[in-house]
Amino acid sequence: MEETATDGGDRSAIVGRGYAPVHVDRHLIVIEKQHGILSVPGIGEDKADCIARRVAEDFVGARIVHRLDRDTSGLMVLGLDPSTHRALSMQFEARSVRKEYEALVGGHCAEEHGVIDLPIAKDLASPPRQRIDHEHGRPSITAWRVLERLMNPARTRVRLEPQTGRSHQLRLHMLTIGHPMLGDDLYAPNDLRQLAPRLCLHATLLAFTHPITGEQRVFQSPAPF
Repeated sequence: MEETATDGGDRSAIVGRGYAPVHVDRHLIVIEKQHGILSVPGIGEDKADCIARRVAEDFVGARIVHRLDRDTSGLMVLGLDPSTHRALSMQFEARSVRKEYEALVGGHCAEEHGVIDLPIAKDLASPPRQRIDHEHGRPSITAWRVLERLMNPARTRVRLEPQTGRSHQLRLHMLTIGHPMLGDDLYAPNDLRQLAPRLCLHATLLAFTHPITGEQRVFQSPAPF
């Protein structure tokens, strides 16, 4: 079964809480996260506010299953009871969950599609940045495909399908092949940062097996940029 969050769902909900419910049943909730808010608490009291905390305040028992970077928007699923949370987490660990993202990157990609296979590690000299590290990095794989080439200035709209889930993976992988994301305040050069008021990265599709019904669920949310 496929469900679409038209223009990201109920925008009035996003204004107040940083997220909008897309689907809710007795066992799980699918939301669209707004950009600019953490998925889970960071280090320090000033980083305690996050999506996990807000959803748990609104929906009793809600537990985070996976994360989106602070500046990434789009679809997330949370379990509403321990068994559903555990089953969803196992699907993510087994890489049986399908995830797609849309991004705007600088320049025109020469090819129509490709796969980036480059290991990622924390950049200890420049946190919270990550870096490509062939010696200490964790395996990281991203498939990408051109959706649209734009002009004035040259930009490319791409679909991204991560096969792994490393911090900043999509941003860093696209940077490494010469196409940093618009609005990225960590990795993009200044001219591309200023082309957008936010990071142009949105989780547009999330597909998983409902742990209770066994039904394949597919949720979609169009990119807001």
